[in-house]
Amino acid sequence: MDRFKGLTKCMAEDGNSTGVQNPEENPSNSENVQIKDIPNDNENIELGIQFKNTGEINVPPLLIDQILGQEDAVEIVKKAASQRRHVMMIGTPGTGKSLLAKAMAELLPKEELEDILVYPNAEDNNNPRIRRVPAGKGREIVAAHRAEAHKKSQSKTMIMLVLMVGIMLYAVLTNSILIGVFICLLLMTFGRQFIGRDDALIPKLLVSNYNKQHAPYVDATAAHAGALLGDVRHDPFQSGGLETPAHDRVEAGDIHKSHKGVLFMDEINILGIESQQSLLTALQEKEYAITGQSERSSGALVKTEPVPCDFIMVAAGNVDALEKMHPALRSRIKGYGYEVYMRDSMPDTPENRDKYIRFVAQEVMRDGRIPQFDEDAVKEIIREAKRRSGKKGHLTLRLRDLGGLVRVAGDLAGADGAPYTTASHVLRAKKISRSIEQQLADRYLENKKDYESFLRGGSEIGRVNGLAVIGGDSGVVLPILSEVTPSLSGSEGNIIATGQLKTIAREAVKNVSAVIKKVTGRNIEAIDIHIQFVGTYEGVEGDSASISIATAVLSAYEKIPVNQTVAMTGSLSVRGDVLPVGGVTYKIEAAAQAGIKKVIIPKSNELDVMIEDAYKDVIEIVTVSSITEVLEYALVDSPKKDAFLKKLKEALKPEPEE
Repeated sequence: MDRFKGLTKCMAEDGNSTGVQNPEENPSNSENVQIKDIPNDNENIELGIQFKNTGEINVPPLLIDQILGQEDAVEIVKKAASQRRHVMMIGTPGTGKSLLAKAMAELLPKEELEDILVYPNAEDNNNPRIRRVPAGKGREIVAAHRAEAHKKSQSKTMIMLVLMVGIMLYAVLTNSILIGVFICLLLMTFGRQFIGRDDALIPKLLVSNYNKQHAPYVDATAAHAGALLGDVRHDPFQSGGLETPAHDRVEAGDIHKSHKGVLFMDEINILGIESQQSLLTALQEKEYAITGQSERSSGALVKTEPVPCDFIMVAAGNVDALEKMHPALRSRIKGYGYEVYMRDSMPDTPENRDKYIRFVAQEVMRDGRIPQFDEDAVKEIIREAKRRSGKKGHLTLRLRDLGGLVRVAGDLAGADGAPYTTASHVLRAKKISRSIEQQLADRYLENKKDYESFLRGGSEIGRVNGLAVIGGDSGVVLPILSEVTPSLSGSEGNIIATGQLKTIAREAVKNVSAVIKKVTGRNIEAIDIHIQFVGTYEGVEGDSASISIATAVLSAYEKIPVNQTVAMTGSLSVRGDVLPVGGVTYKIEAAAQAGIKKVIIPKSNELDVMIEDAYKDVIEIVTVSSITEVLEYALVDSPKKDAFLKKLKEALKPEPEE
């Protein structure tokens, strides 16, 4: 069981879960039941562009024109590039933040690029001088200094050789060979230091933009202080003519390498607060002196003149990145730039479907090793994009994951020796390219079935098959148990929930308790209500188990069995309304894989259901809008059930307006 630890720690609490739960060919322990009242989402995909394969599709040369579905962000990036403004991009991973930053670098003028040189300082060795020159000139300057130093070194070496030959001839003539050898060795020792000084005067090319086609783009994500701000290498030899000149030990940081270009930093919140402060200084001053980052290093004594770092900052991250970001740094970006929230889906329109054709063509071109996709394969990618959006009538914009599916399908086609990637390759790729969470979820379900952690038949009082998602794209069956016992205090009842419930889940239990009090119509102060989430290990978050909790508790309270062939998901309001949740597609597929025959989902999630064809004939989907409807489908038929539902409808009936 330990290997499944933590699988159920995440209950879907919103409607933004994306991804795909891939099916097995023959879901086990399932019977053929027709789906009711759910529209068929796998209709034929209509495309506005006719083509035989994606090799016929023109891919725009500029990255900015290859961005898919982020029109607002594209316009902001164009404005920011023309005005040299900073940009903050917030959104889910894989929506194109780094690609937009690269595209901005392409839009910047190449003519402004510069090389940066560092020179020795004769007045203060620990304060190297900085010089900026037009791009490409730095190599010429260093080469000229190196040639001149080599010429001087050769001249000095020749003088030393002539002098040593003269000394040895004199020693031979005077029969003083040992003295002559000794003198030559002294000359070699001191002459080495004398000759080597010419190389120490050669400047170092700190930043080179030689032969670059675009302004520099530097990804500084997770860079440590030395890599980001520059550093001075430690020199173990600091005397005797063996020391490395201070200017030659200076190393440029990412802020200097991105001079006149773009510095991209994803997950900006993981950067240390001191580094963020230094980054703010670099943004304000547009120059930053390089010094040693380690106090114990000999480089700590070295500090250059201010080094140019006039870059455009593109910071990125998820929403939580704003919490740990230095307030002054964010204020600087916000005050002198733009903030963009990335979209994670776009409407499923004919125009946007045609953009997906270009997306597949772009991925094939970038990979360069996979066959082109035919029209049916592209349609299958678009169908998968609809599923992964998690919303009816939308296409996902989490394109990094979808690009992975394109490459896996292409690899399969290449392995088969096929001239083109077909729809069958895409379908096979969907099965073998499952995420780690999906693979673990499948094993979790197998393990639960082996040990009968959840039931798939019969009935039981106070036991419900809830549904959860893990990793955003994988569903699991989550058993929930309830028991009603006399209160220990005798005067104050409690609702006790176990399973390491987190904030939202605890609040969901409180909401359910309000419904329970209203439905029962009795004083519950004399009883304790126990709720157990089975096998959650590392906790439960979200409110999508609300109707499952309410069903389990009411079943235990009224002693009415629950049909164990049913699973359910949905949020519950304090008035008994069933509210939408996220990840319904993956939850339904998980229920089908587990052998569940019927699944209950919120009516408002009806259009979000986009399950695979393999599951359409093995599970019945029922949509509900109130707890009364949930109990009608979940509780086993009996006179006691009919009487309870009648009382329930009366209790939840809206009060007439005065």
